[in-house]
Amino acid sequence: MHYDRLKVFTGNANPALATEVCENIGIDISSAMVKAFSDGEIYVQIQENVRGADVFIVQPTCTPVERHLMELLLMMDALKRASAQRITAVLPYYGYARQDRKDRPRMPISAKLVARLLETAGANRILALDLHAAQIQGFFDTPVDHLFALPVMIDYFKPLEVPDLTVVSPDAGGVERARAFAKRLNAPLAIIDKRREEINVAEVMNVIGRVKDRNCLIVDDLIDTAGTLVKAAEALLEKGAASVSACATHAVLSGPALDRIEQSSLKEVVFTNSIPMSEPARASKRVRALSVAPLLASAIQAIHGETSVSGLFI
Repeated sequence: MHYDRLKVFTGNANPALATEVCENIGIDISSAMVKAFSDGEIYVQIQENVRGADVFIVQPTCTPVERHLMELLLMMDALKRASAQRITAVLPYYGYARQDRKDRPRMPISAKLVARLLETAGANRILALDLHAAQIQGFFDTPVDHLFALPVMIDYFKPLEVPDLTVVSPDAGGVERARAFAKRLNAPLAIIDKRREEINVAEVMNVIGRVKDRNCLIVDDLIDTAGTLVKAAEALLEKGAASVSACATHAVLSGPALDRIEQSSLKEVVFTNSIPMSEPARASKRVRALSVAPLLASAIQAIHGETSVSGLFI
């Protein structure tokens, strides 16, 4: 395949991932200056010709969310004004995805607002990885390709051949994700009934399914403060689980998350590199990161070549 018109840019959110994506495609990352003035305003300049180009911007909107989101918006505006033929926002992590509905009075639907901002700034297409809720695709009027990190995780866990494995969903909302995992690992499914009283505060209530003397694997889309994860692990061990490990696509790991993981009984927590990890997280013996660069690279190649991406959705 010829890549004369294909260009991949990145902001400051996760340049290592963008570089790895380009290495998998076999191209050099395109050049852009993205920096901040002393007052915090973001300055963007695209440093090569993009007229008529098929452009992809790899930029997770992770911490600091507002800065990285603004970088993405400004880069798309600059590319649109520079006559790029098509602009695809590649979002390994979609910030504000958890605010996808009005569950209390007088609240915004932030995930919808972010979608409108991306489209207004110039996104002709969205390539996302493990959205918090698949329905977020409906917030966009542009095409959305929604990838899952499941194949990457399965490639890691399947060769381990963990005996007496049970896959666990940490809440009712994640059952579909955990069921897909369990099916591919040929393992039974368990569910944790959770009641959330406040933001970032979770109380585990009941464990549904057989976990006694089983090696449990908790499957989630992201881990933020790790409060839910640690409580879930405690509940499983109280029910007689032999061991508890976990995996999640997005390593948000804010506040006390890493300390909680280190002090817990969790055997291992596996993430992807959709979000860059801090140095302490990378050094932790309980935390492992898998690369989604080959998956994103394959999707970018398929979109650029106008071929099917559906084989990557599995």
